Amino acid sequence: MREALEHELRVILDGALDMLSLVERMLGLARAALVDRDSAALESARALDLQVDALEHRIEAECLRTIALHQPVATDLRLIALILKSLTDIERMGDYCVHVAEDGAELSNSEAFKKHVALGRMLERLEEMVAHLKKAVGGRDVELARQTLRMDDEVDDLYESVQRELVTYMLEDPRTIGKALVLMRVGRSLERVGDHIENVAERVEYWVTGQRMAAS
Repeated sequence: MREALEHELRVILDGALDMLSLVERMLGLARAALVDRDSAALESARALDLQVDALEHRIEAECLRTIALHQPVATDLRLIALILKSLTDIERMGDYCVHVAEDGAELSNSEAFKKHVALGRMLERLEEMVAHLKKAVGGRDVELARQTLRMDDEVDDLYESVQRELVTYMLEDPRTIGKALVLMRVGRSLERVGDHIENVAERVEYWVTGQRMAAS
């Protein structure tokens, strides 16, 4: 009975890690569409988003079936709770990656603002955060989850910098307003990806220790 439960938990955890891997690839595609003007990146991101959505539904069903069949407790139940609560966060990360790729495609024929200000750096940092988060979840590593949370501070700082710089562009040259507003939307999408990564990272400590992560 225990062996069967452990197998189910491994399947569930691996599925969540697969979703995060897909999001990591989608962030790279969003960067390619926005910064490198890769016209094929948008469709690739949309295709991966469909895979994320399918995994979300499959893992949710597996979690509910495991609860019904095995009635897990303690750490096992907390793992399932972590995954169930995180599925929506991961799915939304994918959605925002597609939004960024769409905006990148829209801007692909216009002149770049210094390679779209600091947005490329935000994307790189978010890719790093997802990589850290995967290791934290896969390795039950509370300290790595905390590091992931601290990395989001830089994403937030970059977001504020982007917004200020774009406002300056618009004030100096009203002809840039349309493009600047799209880039502001990109910045907001990326900031929201960071928030969803943070949501998942905050749950790791509770899964591993049964204690809520202390507010920073």
